[in-house]
Amino acid sequence: MTVIFVPGALRRAGALAATALLLTGCGLSAELERETNPERHRPSPEATMPAPATNGPAATNGPAATNAPATGPSDDTRRCPKPGVTMSPGMVTAAMGLRAMSVTMTNCGDTAREVKGYPDIRVRGLDRELFDVTVLKGTEPVTTMDDPGPHRVVLRPGESAYTSLVWRYSAVDASTRRGSGVYVEIGAAKGAPRQTIEPDGGLDIGETGMLGTTAWQKSPSDDD
Repeated sequence: MTVIFVPGALRRAGALAATALLLTGCGLSAELERETNPERHRPSPEATMPAPATNGPAATNGPAATNAPATGPSDDTRRCPKPGVTMSPGMVTAAMGLRAMSVTMTNCGDTAREVKGYPDIRVRGLDRELFDVTVLKGTEPVTTMDDPGPHRVVLRPGESAYTSLVWRYSAVDASTRRGSGVYVEIGAAKGAPRQTIEPDGGLDIGETGMLGTTAWQKSPSDDD
């Protein structure tokens, strides 16, 4: 499935330190840190192979990841302006050429909702033109991180689930914002209604990039 992704301004180097803290315990934290400082994470001859991840496919080229969202759902995320579900983008984080962002889906209805699998996504530029972005079910070959895979997630009223999006930086024209995915249209699954979100700074994915996704999973604060 091909989709299109949003704009992005390069993040300030100073933000990386804060990002590392925000991503503590996140599946992206180890990957971002590894790319920022590869020497520090080079295994010694005595190092043993890590155990396979238990909550998703084992990573083949990178560290195991727990894949929690970069930031937990905020109070704004919890607000439900209308019935149905609401989609809220998290902060875009950056390390070297790797980018990551979580999207939180909150059940704003008065009955339980079920979701299973991966989000349905399209990316549009500033002029609303659709980008020829390839949306992946999983995160490879963009990067390697734990993906729980399709599984049944039941959201009671007010509860949330999240997906993680990852991509690599592609050249963006600073003057025209060409190549920047400003608008992301996302649905809970293929065929479900899409909502348009505008990530802060956009997705600097280019017009023909690849966007990795993880399957929906329950937000940590909503786990039973």
